[in-house]
Amino acid sequence: MVEDNKYLRAKKKVEELKAFYIHLIVFILVNTMFIIINVLTYEEAGHWWFVYPLMGWGIGLAAHGLSVSSFGIFGPNWEDRKIKEYMDKDTSDD
Repeated sequence: MVEDNKYLRAKKKVEELKAFYIHLIVFILVNTMFIIINVLTYEEAGHWWFVYPLMGWGIGLAAHGLSVSSFGIFGPNWEDRKIKEYMDKDTSDD
């Protein structure tokens, strides 16, 4: 039972990491396309507009990366510690 739970948590982490990598690849490809288009049409546009989607999407990508990472306040055992904390609190209330 414990091994099954470990496997399911590990599988979920791998799926989250895979989703982040796909997000990163799409970010790079699309923003590269935006940069190329902006360079080719700079005379018409008159400014470097590609920085706006790059910064906005970059913030979202950074947030996605932080949610997948195993550091910070939501470290690798945070969920287990919180579950134990609430379970201990629940038994003391009875």
